[in-house]
Amino acid sequence: MKEIVLQGQAQRMRAAVLEDRELVEVHEEEGSVSRLVGNIYRGRVINVLPGMQAAFVDIGLEKNAFLYVGDAVPFQYEEDEKLPLPHELRVEQVLKPRQEMLVQITKEPVGSKGARITTNLTIPGRYAVLMPNTEYVGVSRKITEEEERERLREIAREACPEGKGIIVRTLAKGIEGKELADDFSELVALWERLEKKIPHVAIPGLVHQDVDLVSRAIRDWVDQEVKIITVNQPDVAVGMHNALLELGHPAANHVQLVYKEDIFSDYGIDDKIRQALRPKVWLKSGGYLVIQQTEALTVIDVNTGKYVGDKSLQDTILHINQEAALEIARQLRLRNLGGIIVIDFIDMTSEEDKEQLLNVLEKAVARDKLKCQVMGLTQLGLVEMTRKKVGQTLEVRYGHPCSHCDGSGRI
Repeated sequence: MKEIVLQGQAQRMRAAVLEDRELVEVHEEEGSVSRLVGNIYRGRVINVLPGMQAAFVDIGLEKNAFLYVGDAVPFQYEEDEKLPLPHELRVEQVLKPRQEMLVQITKEPVGSKGARITTNLTIPGRYAVLMPNTEYVGVSRKITEEEERERLREIAREACPEGKGIIVRTLAKGIEGKELADDFSELVALWERLEKKIPHVAIPGLVHQDVDLVSRAIRDWVDQEVKIITVNQPDVAVGMHNALLELGHPAANHVQLVYKEDIFSDYGIDDKIRQALRPKVWLKSGGYLVIQQTEALTVIDVNTGKYVGDKSLQDTILHINQEAALEIARQLRLRNLGGIIVIDFIDMTSEEDKEQLLNVLEKAVARDKLKCQVMGLTQLGLVEMTRKKVGQTLEVRYGHPCSHCDGSGRI
């Protein structure tokens, strides 16, 4: 069962997503300051760096944004896959100092690093994502039934204006054609309004800000699995009920208002966040994970801990590894870990057990809205996988560097 909890306190709004009472995502925004990912700006190239095949662009934030050459040219697609960048393409051929451009933030600024941006703009709706500068029609790869994929693709082709692109989102599965077409029309209308606004925005300056946390919850998180939405602010509860009613979503009848300032405590959400900030994660069986983050990758170690099993060594190892795979998928979402992830499961000798474990991990990460890819086992027996980087990690949002240990974790 999937639940969404929305808690407003003073100028702060927080949202938590739970699956079977386990916390899998947590989001927040303070006052009028929302996340930056998805915002569109008019910017100016400050300097071009051939050695890094990138450029720094002033978009009006504290630090200049980073634009990689691959994000400065239109993406090319084939069969729902983004094609790689031509090797001969050079950043100095594409970008020049003081060049003006329209860009969108794809990764939040972290520490001393500025935001990462792209010129390949996307405008997300509930059922589709409009790509105003790319002529392409695609369907989410998480929709696997070929007949449904073709149905959605046909609707998208008919609704997509010439010269623009559309990617149908996972939430569109089973949705009637009129609802999809209406969603497409709203996105196109929004883009047309932005086109009229763009020439009047100063450089650098904000052209479009993504929706607030409550609207994002309705757009991105409320699917057919959501059974309960708990809110502690009357206006938010009414707004969500009306919005879901307009969408014809059954969750409209399950928006419950709780007159309590701190409803997160009823679910133990803050305690679960504190646990997720620690390296060690205990499993229910008595085993545990150790999660260590670096700038480039995350390493996860699986240990048997207190669990001794009750059959054979092979069964004990398989049980711990499978339990760990499910917890790892949850921790990746909760901590918002992205990039390269290396997992050191407990060594297994049976090829059948290894295959079974990879299947469990793939099914577990398939629930993630962000793109995850399990690459398989390396020659050293480690499992490699990747997860798309979007937004800040839980550690960055809720923690700060220790002035005493200087990052070593030891005093």
